[in-house]
Amino acid sequence: MLHSVCLASPLYSPKLKASIDHNNNVQTPTSQIPNTTLVHHFTSPFELKQAVAFLIKTNKPLSLLPLSRVASICALTPNFPFAQQIFNSLDQQEVSIWNSCLRNLAEGPSVIDAIFLFHQMRSYNVSLDCFTCSFVLKACVGLRDLSCGRIVHAYVEKLGFQSNLVLLNALLHLYATCGAMDDSLLLFDKMPQRDVVSWNIMITQLAKKGDVDGAFDLFGKMPERNLRSWTAMITGFVHCGKAKEAIRLFLEMEETGLRSNEVTVVAVLAACADLGALELGKRIHEYSNKSGFRRNVHICNTLIDMYIKCGCLEAAKAVFEEMKERTIVSWSAMIQGLAIHGQADEALELFNEMIKMGMKPNEVTFLGILHACSHMGLINKGRNFFTSMSRDYNISPQIEHYGCMVDLLSRAGLLQDAYELITSMPIKPNAVVWGSFLGGCRLQKDLEMAEEAIRHLGILDPLNDGYYIIMSNIYAEAKRWEDVARVRKLMKDRGVKKSPGWSSITIAGATHEFVAGDDNHPQAEEIFKRWNKLLEQMKSKGYVPNTSVILLDIEENEKEKHLYRHSEKLALVFSLMNTKPGETIRIMKNLRVCEDCHAAFKVISEIIKREIIVRDRNRFHCFKDGFCSCKDYW
Repeated sequence: MLHSVCLASPLYSPKLKASIDHNNNVQTPTSQIPNTTLVHHFTSPFELKQAVAFLIKTNKPLSLLPLSRVASICALTPNFPFAQQIFNSLDQQEVSIWNSCLRNLAEGPSVIDAIFLFHQMRSYNVSLDCFTCSFVLKACVGLRDLSCGRIVHAYVEKLGFQSNLVLLNALLHLYATCGAMDDSLLLFDKMPQRDVVSWNIMITQLAKKGDVDGAFDLFGKMPERNLRSWTAMITGFVHCGKAKEAIRLFLEMEETGLRSNEVTVVAVLAACADLGALELGKRIHEYSNKSGFRRNVHICNTLIDMYIKCGCLEAAKAVFEEMKERTIVSWSAMIQGLAIHGQADEALELFNEMIKMGMKPNEVTFLGILHACSHMGLINKGRNFFTSMSRDYNISPQIEHYGCMVDLLSRAGLLQDAYELITSMPIKPNAVVWGSFLGGCRLQKDLEMAEEAIRHLGILDPLNDGYYIIMSNIYAEAKRWEDVARVRKLMKDRGVKKSPGWSSITIAGATHEFVAGDDNHPQAEEIFKRWNKLLEQMKSKGYVPNTSVILLDIEENEKEKHLYRHSEKLALVFSLMNTKPGETIRIMKNLRVCEDCHAAFKVISEIIKREIIVRDRNRFHCFKDGFCSCKDYW
């Protein structure tokens, strides 16, 4: 039998015949007999057959061959059946050897080879087992190969592996990862039993697909939850923009006694960043350090982002400085943070330091540096950086980079340059680009250009109330009240409703929200009285109400009344009433801070001798000693 294995080989050569034919007692010269090291170190099917011939000639058992090497050499070649003959001659379980090879391929760099080996095994009728299915499914997930996964599923049913939870969970994961959520849900419903892994897979994948309500419904039905369950749901809420729900769930998780791992910490910090929940963010930071997560780069990067979005630029700098290892994400986050806090010079210095250290900037880095130039009106530097992207770093500017440049040029009054850039872009300009241009038109009071911008915006983003409001304001500033009415009628006809402006402030862990003219707050009467007293001090410092921001055709005294009830002013006064002297005041606003509030807050910061940090839709305004961190309001 062993003799025939070698003789049957298509690569058998007459030169080896004498050494294989024991009955003829013909001795092959030593130089023609393979070296014994070849038995263990063959690198091709041809060398393997030489090794087999050598073992037969020297009456040595084929068991000396490393069988895993035999499999790996023949797995992806037409010599697959030759390897099987060797395994069968040694009475070895061939499927276990092929499975070992399959696992190595599925976990290696060339995952597709595992799929090819699986097809080889099927073609040559190798008996498959649950391990075969498991390794192939892993490869299918890596390749998003749904068709092969369905073949494996068929084998699971055919071979009676329906009770194997590992396989069913792998199939759940495969279907969901490949976008076949209906199949995944159907399989989940039909599973004879489920473990916590099954539930976690479904929750994670539903949340990733944006069905956070479906994920939360399953979460509520889980018979038992582990840390991964809670983390998956918290992360799902964060990714779907439901930061409040994420934090609420995290606090509920803490009550169960579970301790957060590094993934949980990242998710909760991201939620804190979205909400501006500074106190919780600080507590998580402290927990992270105590838990030994200080060197986790992902956590450090998220901490930087959290502190920046909560208006704690110095804390973000401290985290950045303490990092032993920094990625491009770290540098980009810090540059962007400095930019939105009005620290353009520091952002530029940090960019130069990054370049000197050999760190190559990416698209996000340049987005941050262009923001810095835009916020501070650095026209020439902005143009140089924009050119440098493609010239020096081979980075093609994306729509966001063009948006920054349009914003920079528009703010600087270079509307014609901005318009030419828009019309010459290799990418079709989107609503954000035209919206930036419209904002510049308002600054420059250019009605003709504004009408050109709104014409495009009416097509690209017809339901965005912000663009209509800006256009209405431009007409109002020009006293063109009929056009104001026309724009507002257009909004009504299209079903566009103005988003209400609100401001929020967190005190002692509780978040308080205010809207313009809010008189429903329990302390509303006290707030208005306190404002009137503050207003007297402000006017003595030279503050004059800027009623031009109230774009309504009403009496001047009515305009002032509207002005004094802006949400950020109410939030500020409430904070003065409920915080300690000297404590920094942090306000979040969903819209842009108006010009009057910006001027008023500078005066108030000087009067109360406290720092006021306002995070609006565009940037941070840090008011202190009568000044703002931004070069100007815009």
